[in-house]
Amino acid sequence: MREFSLSLLCLLSIFRKGVQSNGWSIHVPSDVTGELGKMVILPCTFTHPYKTFDRTLTAIWRIKEPYNGTVVFKCTSQSASELCKTAVSYKNKYKLFGNPRHKDLSIRIDNLTWSDSERYFCRVELSGDVHDKYESRNGIKLHLIAAPRIINITVSSNGDHTFQARCTAEGEPAPTLTWSSPHHSNLTSVTSTSHIVTKELQYLTHDGKYTCTAVNSHGRAEGAVYFYKFRASNSSFFMILIFVPLGVKVLVLLVILSLTLFSKGPSSTPTSLAQPQQQDSTYENFDRRHSSSQSLPTERPVARCS
Repeated sequence: MREFSLSLLCLLSIFRKGVQSNGWSIHVPSDVTGELGKMVILPCTFTHPYKTFDRTLTAIWRIKEPYNGTVVFKCTSQSASELCKTAVSYKNKYKLFGNPRHKDLSIRIDNLTWSDSERYFCRVELSGDVHDKYESRNGIKLHLIAAPRIINITVSSNGDHTFQARCTAEGEPAPTLTWSSPHHSNLTSVTSTSHIVTKELQYLTHDGKYTCTAVNSHGRAEGAVYFYKFRASNSSFFMILIFVPLGVKVLVLLVILSLTLFSKGPSSTPTSLAQPQQQDSTYENFDRRHSSSQSLPTERPVARCS
């Protein structure tokens, strides 16, 4: 048993010496915290066994898993005097922050969103007689923090004449939601998924202002909605206010149309059809009427004296 233990210690010693003689290492923090909407630096430094290296160097960053994860950033430097030229930058939000020639692969992520909360793995490749590659196995877990924000606040009905108010907020850590209302005995229900929380205030019965407050360790936010339930008497009065003026306007319009029709009278016949035939004057008719019954006097011979 003692000999086995000594052999095991020897093997471990040889393994450790092999790792140390290899000369490769990558140093990354296990966790990094960034704030939603801002930028964050992911540090990554490495060592290699060469005193100098002026050949092609490639820096790579992956997400989700090492070796096979999705590449979100990649840059290549052909010589020691050349900057690392970006070949891949997912959505153009990843930028080189360190200098790979100085053994620094750190990157900057701009405009952090919820989807950026992933595990990141850095990798370096040195091209030469032997293509050396080294990658972090555990990676860096990027955590996001965010002050509360009210996403939506509404009042709705299920169709059974009952009303409820619903408030949805986001934040990290997930915020705590509180309702304040004119009536404090309303029932509530809460649902949450990751950084989003929804709280519903059920059976609204009192008119007034309903306020939703979201709080976490990074701040607070408020949103309000006003609820007024129309009752039967109020509804009837509201209908009267709408339809009485409308009825008066219709009545006035009918009176105006009636007066317009009566004032015009029967329509006249077109001029080309109504023009009568030309008639004689009364005087000429009189002469004609009397000339038909009287004869003209005949001329008598005049006696001549001899």
